[in-house]
Amino acid sequence: MDLGLRDAAVVVNGGTKGMGRAAAECFAADGAKVCVLARGQAGIDETVAALAALGSPDAWGVSTDLTSRPSVEAAFAAVGERWGSCNTLVNAAGPVDVGIGAFDAIDDDEWMATFDIGTLSAVRCVRAALPLLRAAEWARIVNVSAHSTKRQSPEIVAYTAAKAAMTSLSKNLSVWLAGDAILVNTVSPGSFLSAGMVGYLEALPAERGVDPHSLVDAMRVIGEDFGHPAHLPRAGDPAEIGPVIAFVGSRVNSYMTGANVNVDGGSDFC
Repeated sequence: MDLGLRDAAVVVNGGTKGMGRAAAECFAADGAKVCVLARGQAGIDETVAALAALGSPDAWGVSTDLTSRPSVEAAFAAVGERWGSCNTLVNAAGPVDVGIGAFDAIDDDEWMATFDIGTLSAVRCVRAALPLLRAAEWARIVNVSAHSTKRQSPEIVAYTAAKAAMTSLSKNLSVWLAGDAILVNTVSPGSFLSAGMVGYLEALPAERGVDPHSLVDAMRVIGEDFGHPAHLPRAGDPAEIGPVIAFVGSRVNSYMTGANVNVDGGSDFC
């Protein structure tokens, strides 16, 4: 399907890893110009080369600290200078090594760090991107949340709270920006082998016999440790959610706003 993304200007934060990277690749393959925002320059350089190879006519990136308002504002100032407008903003960055644990194991600093990257990073990016989105012929915002907001687990209380705030933010923005014809939606992945999940699996004791890159092993651990099984007997591959994010953030999606799209392997019905 042609998503109407030829020469569209797309910014993906958290675009060098996991689901953000998968989304950036889908936008690039459909002919969009893609800018990725991430902290590490090496990851940006490797991602930009891959996006160019997929067909993006203008792939580039900006080293950005998403927890810093000045850093985020500088990144979008660079986008404005290069493109003048932005059609699609994808907020895919999320907590990786914080927010995991039971309530009594997480202190105030970790709560704040979890919300800083899990919710406030999107707040900063939307605020900085708004003039560019309003200047575009058409505009979309896609916020990546999590299916765990619907199926609570005591072991990911801070992470889930931050993602629930992201979902609420999306809904509110969809109402506020409807008059500007800026569509705002949430995509909520279920159990995916994300960069954060790979790190979690790698840290498990060897006696658990887990291959950190096995979708089947990942789902087994997710069921055992977090109580989030799915009908499909495996976790999702980030490549399977990229096309969903790309559609939601595309011109073809012309009437869906305020929605929360689950991509969860059937876990919504367990």
